[in-house]
Amino acid sequence: MIKSGLLALSLFPLMIGAEALAQTAPPQPQSDFPDHISGDLGLGVFNTPRNYLGKSSQTSVLPYAYFDYQRLFARLDTFGVKTFKIGDGYLELAGRVNVDGIDARNGINKRSNSVPLGIGTFQETPFGAFFLNAFYDVNKSHGTLLEAIYAAEFKLGPVTFYPQAGVERRSSSYNNYFYGVTPIESAASGYRAYQAGASTNPILSLSLETPLSEHLVANLTFKRKWLGSTVSDSPIVNRRTEDTAFITVSYRFK
Repeated sequence: MIKSGLLALSLFPLMIGAEALAQTAPPQPQSDFPDHISGDLGLGVFNTPRNYLGKSSQTSVLPYAYFDYQRLFARLDTFGVKTFKIGDGYLELAGRVNVDGIDARNGINKRSNSVPLGIGTFQETPFGAFFLNAFYDVNKSHGTLLEAIYAAEFKLGPVTFYPQAGVERRSSSYNNYFYGVTPIESAASGYRAYQAGASTNPILSLSLETPLSEHLVANLTFKRKWLGSTVSDSPIVNRRTEDTAFITVSYRFK
């Protein structure tokens, strides 16, 4: 009992000091999570590659989303939720919308769109932004897709430029599902049998953004991806590069 009383007396000044510190402490900064949509929502015309079996590209009018709402985020084709703080960003649970399926044609079986789910982070630093993602295709390929992209920002008059450089790593399971040719397919189609391995694909892109009015913003983006040889050497792949371009008009929520 005596020791307990002495311990309480010894802690009493610390408790009083902590209470006083709490009363005089400066206010905490506001949360990183906005209670309203912050970012862009709109429509765009997208030209995406269909780099297989003699196809060229596909043009579509699609929604465009690049915004935050509380812990939720949308970044073009990547969506998810922010969890705990890590570095200059958050650990994110993310998924991606891919349209990389292949219709059955000339003896080649159908490939279903991948459904990449995984983790990532967006690190916004004084030296630029870093996007890091690690996905697993929970659909047919059961392969992995890793991605690291750096983005800078600079202005020239009313136009803001966002150059980006990065690299994508696809596992052999991912590539072989989409670009491999089985012996049965080879016999039916005339394409040689092929086993695709893992690939490392460099990426460069440039986005230009300009305001149209107080809340309307236009964006023009061009991206090129160089395919690793294990993909580009597939007999059903047309070219060693894939180009994606789009132009969007969106409403900017502030």
